[in-house]
Amino acid sequence: MDNPPPPAITYTAAGIATVVLILLSRRLFGRKLKLPPGPKPWPIIGNFNLIGPLPHRSLHELAKKYGPIMQIRFGSVPVVVGSSAEVAEAILKTHDISLADRPKIAAGKYTTYNYSDITWSQYGPYWSQLRKFCNMEIFSPKRLDFYQDVRVEELHSLLKSLYKTSGTPFKTREKFSDLSLSVISRLVLGRNYTLESEKSKGVYTPHEFKKILDELFVLNGVLEIGDWIPWLSYFDLQGNIKKMKAVAKKVDRFIEHELEEHDARRNGVKNYVAKDMMDILLQLSDDPSLDVEFGRTGVKALTLDLIAGGTESTAVTAEWALAELLKKPEVFEKGNRRVRQSGRKREMG
Repeated sequence: MDNPPPPAITYTAAGIATVVLILLSRRLFGRKLKLPPGPKPWPIIGNFNLIGPLPHRSLHELAKKYGPIMQIRFGSVPVVVGSSAEVAEAILKTHDISLADRPKIAAGKYTTYNYSDITWSQYGPYWSQLRKFCNMEIFSPKRLDFYQDVRVEELHSLLKSLYKTSGTPFKTREKFSDLSLSVISRLVLGRNYTLESEKSKGVYTPHEFKKILDELFVLNGVLEIGDWIPWLSYFDLQGNIKKMKAVAKKVDRFIEHELEEHDARRNGVKNYVAKDMMDILLQLSDDPSLDVEFGRTGVKALTLDLIAGGTESTAVTAEWALAELLKKPEVFEKGNRRVRQSGRKREMG
């Protein structure tokens, strides 16, 4: 039997082999990618030192210097920022499949049932199924036409309240937010959650409910340091994760209560006809032919999307549009003329 080689020779041979493998890997796979321009990052914090209290304005200033596509670092995570129509088209249209995944951040984990909603779920069969639900079942032209009366009723209710209080100042954001929430809650849950008369039917008063939604919006947009410097997430330095868990419990209590009421309404009824969007989601969750299991958690997550996604964003957009109109009186007056003409046509028709 041959004597084994001395340890020194073995270690030397292993070292040489390792060096060769490293050199080969660099040659084969180590092509240096051409990255977008951007500021030099600091150790650990990356470019957080360049981001002020209004991140969008900070990014705008950086884009002026580094161009419409740039790379910065949030902690240890590289981030590519596009800030022109051409770059937006490349990201959102040309290369949309390659860039469709969502980052797994704390907000998605703790406030949307562990990435179970359409906003934070990863691109794949589950996300595609949720999108299919929205396009074909919830927001189909037929469904939207069916719910038109609800939208018209709530809009008329807002206009009547504004007419009664004409001459007194009011906050447009609050009015638009109430309108959005009243429409969305009726479409999704079957009742208006902005009315005080509804407080005895739910687990929260309308004021409490809106406060929970406001907190949810803030926490989904907050810059959580643990998302970008992962080893800091355990310490929850900003207290955001604790807040996310707390608001998630409140949201789940609310949605679970609504689900129980909808289940009770559906139980024992043959050929039950869906009355609102939660009914539709529950019927979809019972479908055994689904490609991916939806389940009760999926119903909760998508319900949360429907309520939260359609409330504040609509109010902010309407407020922004009105503010822009007020800056241009001639356009505002043109809009008024069209509204009056449309009203006369309806009266004559």
